Amino acid sequence: MKASYKVSIIIAGLVLLSFLGYSVVCGSSTKKVNDQYIISAAELPEALAFAGDSVPLQKFDVRESLDREIHINIYFQSQTILILKRANRFLPEIERILKEEGVPADFKYLAVAESGLTNVVSPAKAAGFWQFLKSTGQKYNLKITDEVDERYHLEKATRAACQYLKELYGMFGNWTLAAAAYNVGENRLKDILANQKVSSYYDLWLNEETARYIFRILALKLIIENPVAYGFSIPEKDLYQPLQYIELSVDSTVTDLARFALAQKSNLKMLVYFNPWIRSNSLTCKTNEKYTIRIPAPGFRESVESSNYQSYLQQNCDTTSKHKTTSF
Repeated sequence: MKASYKVSIIIAGLVLLSFLGYSVVCGSSTKKVNDQYIISAAELPEALAFAGDSVPLQKFDVRESLDREIHINIYFQSQTILILKRANRFLPEIERILKEEGVPADFKYLAVAESGLTNVVSPAKAAGFWQFLKSTGQKYNLKITDEVDERYHLEKATRAACQYLKELYGMFGNWTLAAAAYNVGENRLKDILANQKVSSYYDLWLNEETARYIFRILALKLIIENPVAYGFSIPEKDLYQPLQYIELSVDSTVTDLARFALAQKSNLKMLVYFNPWIRSNSLTCKTNEKYTIRIPAPGFRESVESSNYQSYLQQNCDTTSKHKTTSF
């Protein structure tokens, strides 16, 4: 065995011992490494509700299901930290729309559970924050073409989700079951309720995904509403700030959105970031058709992650997070 290889093994062993919290001896001195690193279990709340529906935490299986999802999200730190950062940017707008549509505010956590507040596409081709399939999106009047996919339009997709959720509530008379039906489908849930002859989500034998679904929403609710209690400490300056933008009304076809963006002193990357529903470099406007396009407010891209952000807001932006301009 070569000497260099032996040295490598010794170093690796010392690193492993130090990581595990053992004493590392150097000459005559001994130092404890990582002796403050403790993995602890989170305390479960004594009472909890979702959209006004009480969660029966007195039942051991309900507590253990919630316990599982809380700890999965606590110890998947990278994902949960990013969710907490994105929540500061997107949840206020989602909550505003839910309120306008008469849907309980807790449903914002359903969007978090569905997508992590990113415009992901599932293996089943569901898309956007609310994970609409193409057929469901079209059913609720979301436009989906090669150029435009409104499943990625936060306001329109949220309003479509509200319409769907209110229909589900009308079917089941219960917001928890409405949320479960959002996951498994209303017809499937009707069959399950009829076959099992119970009326509570918490008494149903379900496939694993739907059995965990409400508990994942509840775990995210608890962590987002009180992150410090679950070990997350994120300074205000590190949270992702709400987007500040100018709205342009476009009622004629734009054949080159990259050139269009440059004319607005922006670029295609920022245009698509602020308008993820745009899926092409062109935008066709038919007769009497109009689109509202957002571009970054002047200086926002450079100021949003800096210590000057609050002063930027005071000097440049109104309370609705947008400026309006005339038609283009």
